[in-house]
Amino acid sequence: MEREAEGIAAVYKERWEVELFFKWIKQRLKVKSFWGTSENAVYSQIWAALIFTVLLWINRVLNGITASPYELMIMVKSALLTKNSLMGLCR
Repeated sequence: MEREAEGIAAVYKERWEVELFFKWIKQRLKVKSFWGTSENAVYSQIWAALIFTVLLWINRVLNGITASPYELMIMVKSALLTKNSLMGLCR
């Protein structure tokens, strides 16, 4: 009760920005939950998701794939479990 209203508002504003950041990550990078609770674990998972997303985008652009990013992600999962190439799954 000793803090000023501006200080409390600033804390809530910073917290809201963090919440929006994690919401954006979960929506765009398809991160359903974080596997670890440490700062390093969260950073590692976010970087892995970012790299995967960029690689999917590059693959779509270079190979002229018309599948949606979600469909392409499903194809990548299938290609990892079989001996098929990603281009073979897209045709």
